[in-house]
Amino acid sequence: MEKINTKEMTRNEVLDRVQEVAEEYFRSGTFFCSEAVVQTLNQYLGYPYPEEVVRLASSFPIGLGKAQCLCGAVSGGQMALGMAYGRMEGEPMNSKMFPVAKGLHDYVVSEYGATCCRVITRQWAGDNFASPERKAHCIHITGDVARWVADELIKDGRIPVRDLEECPAEKAQGNKLILD
Repeated sequence: MEKINTKEMTRNEVLDRVQEVAEEYFRSGTFFCSEAVVQTLNQYLGYPYPEEVVRLASSFPIGLGKAQCLCGAVSGGQMALGMAYGRMEGEPMNSKMFPVAKGLHDYVVSEYGATCCRVITRQWAGDNFASPERKAHCIHITGDVARWVADELIKDGRIPVRDLEECPAEKAQGNKLILD
């Protein structure tokens, strides 16, 4: 369990690294989409959960167990947001949970046209990752989702970075980065 000291990294360094790590987990076959996102963000959050948490994401790849429904990367991203904003019995819902979860949904729809695996990968229907283009497409989405979630967590101070502390013109506020 390698902990990452993000305080010594700039925002863009963290975002680039999160994307690279998530994509490499998928590319190498270490993890599928949802698992890659959960594993990467758990690591960059400083392991608030044991590494075994990745097992929770194992039924979500390829649109919920190959059903091609909700994109596995999106599922993983939502689970990672739950790591940061989720609640336990007796706790109130974190007021940031639903807006940031919807934000991920809306981002994926704006970038890929849907959150449905079948729709996002329509041009490779029936391919089952036989083409390198399909796998590359899904690898990219995995990294993109991990990056988006990491950026939200940086803006909210959940993943500390060097340059947000040094630059007084940038302030993390809610789910939006405010520039003075």
